[in-house]
Amino acid sequence: MSQPDVRSFTVGAVAENSHIVRADPQASTAVIVDPGDEAPRLLEAADALGVEIEAILLTHCHFDHIGAVAPVAKATGAPVYCPQIELPMLTDVMRFVPPGFGPFESYEPEHTLAGGERLNLAGMDIDVLFTPGHSPGHLTYAVGVALLSGDVLFQGSVGRVDLPGGDWATLEGSIEKLVRSFPAETVVYPGHMGVTTLGQELQTNPFLTEIRVRLAGEQVAASAPPPGAAS
Repeated sequence: MSQPDVRSFTVGAVAENSHIVRADPQASTAVIVDPGDEAPRLLEAADALGVEIEAILLTHCHFDHIGAVAPVAKATGAPVYCPQIELPMLTDVMRFVPPGFGPFESYEPEHTLAGGERLNLAGMDIDVLFTPGHSPGHLTYAVGVALLSGDVLFQGSVGRVDLPGGDWATLEGSIEKLVRSFPAETVVYPGHMGVTTLGQELQTNPFLTEIRVRLAGEQVAASAPPPGAAS
């Protein structure tokens, strides 16, 4: 699997990462993941890269990930793909924004996603993975050997679970599913903080300790001789 060209831009009051993703550095089309704020800056970045935004993909609908959806969609004409469960958070955005942030504009997306879909956008096959826990409808987008993970997994941390719809056991299960499904060298482009890999987080992330223990136990069991085998 190939590694896409991902350009990340930290935007807004809570330092959210928006990503412009294209198949390779020469591609003329791209998708943008989680345009959270600073629409003019994101649009200028797309122009500087010489790409047409073909679609807007949302991992989840917390305000810091969707604040610039409406202006970016209107400026580019790109359709918006929204987690189905979290549709009301995009269509009535200010109802879910805490005091002191915004205002942000609501938007009616062209498409909703539940997980399990495969999209072909901007010359890329994009697998849509259902990864709840941080939020009830959270999605992760897999493009080659890269994950656009939103607020599931961070460098040395994980998404918070104290917001409405958050649940630690569910989030841990989502992370374990990613670790089991993709190779260690898979690059993770998160919604906050720096870029990392699944292998790095499995080795060092303190929140993944129980997953490490389970996987290590399975490896020991798999390597043990069967009962009754000669020593």
